[in-house]
This record gives sequence, structure tokens and C-alpha cells, in this order.
Amino acid sequence: MTEREHRTADFDFHLPPDRIAQTPAERRDASRLLVVDRAADALRHGTFADLAEMIPPGDALVVNETRVFPARLVGRKPTGAAAEVFLLHPEDGEDETLWRALVRPGGKLKPGRTVEIGPELSVEIVSSTGEGDRTVRLVTPLPLAEALDRYGEVPLPPYVERHATEADRERYQTVFARERGSVAAPTAGLHFTPDLLAALEAKGVRIVRLVLHVGVGTFRPVEVDDPAAHRMHREWYRVPADAADALNAVRAAGGKVWAVGTTVTRTLETVATPDGIVHAGEGWTDIFIRPPYCFRAIDRLVTNFHLPRSTLLMLVSAFGGHERVMRAYREAIERGYRFYSYGDAMVLV
Repeated sequence: MTEREHRTADFDFHLPPDRIAQTPAERRDASRLLVVDRAADALRHGTFADLAEMIPPGDALVVNETRVFPARLVGRKPTGAAAEVFLLHPEDGEDETLWRALVRPGGKLKPGRTVEIGPELSVEIVSSTGEGDRTVRLVTPLPLAEALDRYGEVPLPPYVERHATEADRERYQTVFARERGSVAAPTAGLHFTPDLLAALEAKGVRIVRLVLHVGVGTFRPVEVDDPAAHRMHREWYRVPADAADALNAVRAAGGKVWAVGTTVTRTLETVATPDGIVHAGEGWTDIFIRPPYCFRAIDRLVTNFHLPRSTLLMLVSAFGGHERVMRAYREAIERGYRFYSYGDAMVLV
């Protein structure tokens, strides 16, 4: 089978339910690490802290500074019935109270209805978008961020089958998270600790920072047989000028770019030209990376283990080779690796 013949079913696999991590590892960098050596076509096993030795001086490690916000709002309709509003992102424009959101129960929450979240926060349904979403207005006397922090819940992924706890507010967040805007964590970054980052910087690795706000589409499987027919979700990104300059300087000096996660990869591949030059910029990207794809901006990929039939697994397969990546997934399952957001990690070199 050539890369051009891949169908969505080629990215399917069976995962025993007990392999889905429900809680994070006790220590972030104590997670297991599966090393996929593309040149040697070999697999090695270690721990995430091993990256301190693996990344050589002069290379760049690129991280996503997005911060998850409490996007899940659980409340009640005026009838007393339970309702939920899941915030996606602010609507374009100057009114910061208008947001795009998913609502439940969708059939009952029509425009004009209100959901009471707490004593100082309610949500008005403004309009239907025609895409299954709603435009909603957040009504609160508090600063908006304060209201969400007080009444919102951490938006844990649907496969984490428990309620979010206070501990999740810290652990479902990278240590370098700075800018609020994501409804899901860039999970490859969850394994880094301040000590690991400091050790890398001390040996001469450039830590480069950008932003991509992760959307809920990251959890949605590809449901069409031909991946090319899948409608990719869009996400907002920003690559600062100093980040672009640093990456271009590293590449010009012969160094490698290590992307921490699929979010970093999609951002850099969006802003890079065919010659591999990274350009500063910001905007929305809906880039869908799948086999075959010629990568322009990254040389190494740090990532978690992703859902079957997902765009994220397709991206990793495009970078590592479909057969090699699926073989790595089979070995990870056999050896008891933990999967998904709170699970273990893989690095493709």
C-alpha cells in the first residue's frame, strides 16, 4: 500500500479501556517515553526525563504557551432542568461577552433561553449558527476571567470518565502555559517540568514559544472513509517575530527543530514556506496534515498517543511513516503504555 492509498480505517486500532489514562502520572517527567528512531527503523523505551540527554545543544525545542480556561459551564434552565454550556472561543468583534459555544440539551436551548450557572454568572442563548453551535452571551458583574475561574470547570476530555477536581486545574495545564484560550491542553507539553526545561536551556537548547489555542475539534474522529473529505476544524495561532527568527537561526546553523506536539507542528507548518523558512504571523489555521506530506519546519516530534481514526494520529503517521507508527502503537499497547491526554509520550527522531 502506498501512502496515497490510505483510508480512514487504516488509522484504526483497538485500545483496551484500561489503557486510557484517567489521572496523570505522579511526576510529570516520570511518564514513559517510546522513542521511534526513523533512520534505524527501531523502537526504544525510556522515561520522559531522558529528553534532557537526547536533545543536543544548538537544537530548538518549540512549545505552545496556550492556557486552558474553565470552558465547561454547568447550570440549570429556569425550569430547574440541568443544562451545560461548553465555551469554544470568543466571537470576532469587540464584545468580549459574546462566545461561540456548544450547548446541552441542544434541542431545548433555543435562542432567547437562559442558563443560570451561578449567583454571578448566567448564559443567554443569542442565536444558532447553523453548524450545531450557538452564539451565547455571558452575563456577569465580575471581570469575565474571574467569573469563569469561579464558576467554570476544567474541560477534561470526554474519555476521562470522572469529574474534574481542583488538582486538574494545575495538572491539565503545562508549566509554560501563559495565554488563556484553549479548551484542551496541548498534551505533549504536560510532561515537561521547570527542572527539565532548565536543564535543556543550560546545555544550549533554545526554548522557543508560540501560541495555538486548541479547539474541541481535536477530539473529533474522522468519520468519512476518505480523509481528504474530512472537514478540518480551525484554530487560532500566533508566531512572534522572535520565535521565527530563532528557528530560522537554528536551522541555518545546522540545528534541528523539536516540535512539542501536534499543535506546534500545525502552527509551524502553517507559517513556513516550502524552503523551510518560518515567518511570524497570526490568524486561523485549518491545516490537515496526513500522509503523504512533506514537512518543512520540523525535524523531530514529541507527542502523546492519540485516538483511533483521529487527525492527530494521521499527522504523526505522516511524520513517522504509517506502518512504523502503527507498529509503535501496537507495541505501546502490548507493553502497557497509558494513552491519551494524561498518558505517556512518544518521540519521533
